Amino acid sequence: MANTPDFRPVGDLPDAIGKTAARELSLNGITSLQQVADHSKKELLAIHGVGPKAIAILEEALTSRNLKYKT
Repeated sequence: MANTPDFRPVGDLPDAIGKTAARELSLNGITSLQQVADHSKKELLAIHGVGPKAIAILEEALTSRNLKYKT
């Protein structure tokens, strides 16, 4: 199994989302919680490496900043 480069920290995204999710979000131009809020859960889940765990962690971080996913 190849080592996944650790891109964290990525902007203000929580490190707890994991290195793969952080890397893939960054490669897709998403480097802040505000940019996460510009997307729906479905759009984010379509990105390789972003799974339900990362979505839940991001949702908690969004809520703490009075942000939410696009509907």
